[in-house]
Amino acid sequence: MPARLIKDDIYAVGAIHWNERRFHGHTYVTKRGVTYNSYLILDEKVTLIDTVRKGFERELIDNIQSVIEPSKIDAIIINHIEPDHSGAFPEILKICPKAKIYGTEKARQGLLKYYGVSGDWTAVKSGQNLNIGKRTLDFIDVPMIHWPDSMFTYSAYDKILFSNDGFGQHYATNKIFDDEVDFAVLMDEAQKYYANILWPFNALVSAKLGAISKLNLNIELIAPSHGLVWRKHIAKTMQKYLYWSSHSCKNRVAVVYETMWRSTEKMARKIVDGITSEGVEAVLFDVTKNDRTDIASYMLDAKGWVFGSSTHDGEMLPVIAGFLHFLKGSKAKGRKSFAFGSYGWSGEATKDIEDAISNVTSFDTSLRVVFNPTEEELNQCFEAGKAFALKIKNEEEIL
Repeated sequence: MPARLIKDDIYAVGAIHWNERRFHGHTYVTKRGVTYNSYLILDEKVTLIDTVRKGFERELIDNIQSVIEPSKIDAIIINHIEPDHSGAFPEILKICPKAKIYGTEKARQGLLKYYGVSGDWTAVKSGQNLNIGKRTLDFIDVPMIHWPDSMFTYSAYDKILFSNDGFGQHYATNKIFDDEVDFAVLMDEAQKYYANILWPFNALVSAKLGAISKLNLNIELIAPSHGLVWRKHIAKTMQKYLYWSSHSCKNRVAVVYETMWRSTEKMARKIVDGITSEGVEAVLFDVTKNDRTDIASYMLDAKGWVFGSSTHDGEMLPVIAGFLHFLKGSKAKGRKSFAFGSYGWSGEATKDIEDAISNVTSFDTSLRVVFNPTEEELNQCFEAGKAFALKIKNEEEIL
């Protein structure tokens, strides 16, 4: 894609990875592709904010070239050093070796470790700024959103917050703004992004949003490093971040299971029937057939989590074990759960489930059956689901 104007003298010059389907070490399924956003500001000091992933250097350089000779870049701001943002940094340094580099001290250390270069570096932190002509760019530390080096950059002149991984979405498109695409699709990707990237850092996100609110920034655009630029729905996405980061939940239930000979699956289906009989939304996820990305997105604001596994070799099955290991890191609060599963002669899986994520949810009594469930046992599963739904409904819903 060519460079695209997002405001007077500010261009999106990043790259689009249309066919990327596995991200973050293949753990994040990106069904709609990925963008690596970089922004070019034309002022007395030509300034580049962030770069792109290695392999997309040519696209970045060509996009800059369509606006200005890349060697004329005077300043490079590194909001975050993760390789999907910084991979092109060494190549950009070769093209404009006299450019001044700005970022946190942790970012400098990280770039040296990754690439052996950091350029003519000035370490910055919250409260400091850089004058580039008509504009003064303010720096805001946001450590662990989602790496220790992360920061935002704000241009009061343009009323733009360059938010790097904050407010991002994995969404490859030839559009640039949030109001140019289907809003429901966009918010689905924004929720998926939060659940799989930022969920473990809820407390930090909430605190930083509060601190930014106190700065009384006038924001007309939020320009993240992945996905679309927010201009119409800024208030809505801010509200969603406050909602998610406060562990707020809806009266809905995710039923996640892994089965060997379908006995546990039969139990799962009856549990879902019981939940829905009370008018509570429930979605059934076979963890071997649904990607972790989508499951986590649904679970982000679901009040109820139900987990099932067959027992094999005295343990729960391996795929759900891996999923629960991921979920343990979410640091979720306020969820209710119970475990279920079939077994042949020992039945440790339900206890394994409870032990795996007792730090992020509280468990009701587990439900186990030997081999294939009978009609009576399936009725017990239905009643267990019904009772769980009533418990969810009887708790005050957080809106």
